[in-house]
Amino acid sequence: MKLNIVPARQGAQWVKLGMQTFFRQPLALAGLFFLFLALISVLSIVPVLGNALALALVPGATLGLMAATQEAASGKFPMPTVLLSAFRVGRQRMHAMLTLGAMYSGGFMLMLGISALADGGAFAKLYLVGGSLTPEVVQGAEFQMAALIMLVLYLPLSLMFWHAPALVHWHGVSPGKSLFFSMVACWRNLGAYTVYGLVWFLSFILIGMVVTSVVAIFGDADLVSAAIVPMAMMMATMFFTSIYFTFRDSFEPDSGDTP
Repeated sequence: MKLNIVPARQGAQWVKLGMQTFFRQPLALAGLFFLFLALISVLSIVPVLGNALALALVPGATLGLMAATQEAASGKFPMPTVLLSAFRVGRQRMHAMLTLGAMYSGGFMLMLGISALADGGAFAKLYLVGGSLTPEVVQGAEFQMAALIMLVLYLPLSLMFWHAPALVHWHGVSPGKSLFFSMVACWRNLGAYTVYGLVWFLSFILIGMVVTSVVAIFGDADLVSAAIVPMAMMMATMFFTSIYFTFRDSFEPDSGDTP
């Protein structure tokens, strides 16, 4: 396995590839993403334990969406079973993926614990147990500080786990090393990932402006409600589809690895 250094403009290309691949198999990819969300949502119904389990499945489910993207990019129709790709390649790599999931869940829980120092655990309780999110709570200075702490801490966590599932699954890298290699890949290609993030941010802003324009033209709030959810789902699916290309271009496989 060799790390590739790509130019900053490649970040925009990753976004483009994600969108193009989505439109090759829009129903299949959107359906798989919906299954992914449904699974996480069902598990999250159970307070605390269900959320911890849902977080532990995120790396494996993300790898499943990457595998689906790989199939769609090659002209194949990804079947629902592709979401289980991370757990169908042998006991050793399945165990490594489960370990990676436990590390992700533990890291996220640790972040919630740190955020509790700012607001007495209100933000963490809302995530783990649920409750009503009132304007008074959101506007509270302590709650906002806790949310800011989560945002700041989640950035390095997301970089460590960005490539980790794919490295474990396709390259057989150990969970600990995959986190290190993922962070190094993101840092060495910081320009490309910065462009990638900015292009996606602007894309979501553009979609929001389009929806707002529709409201201004037709003045129909129900139309917006009917359109905004599928639009958000479509954009989110495109984003997850593009993750595969960030991995594909950041690492060059050895002859014995599965591309």
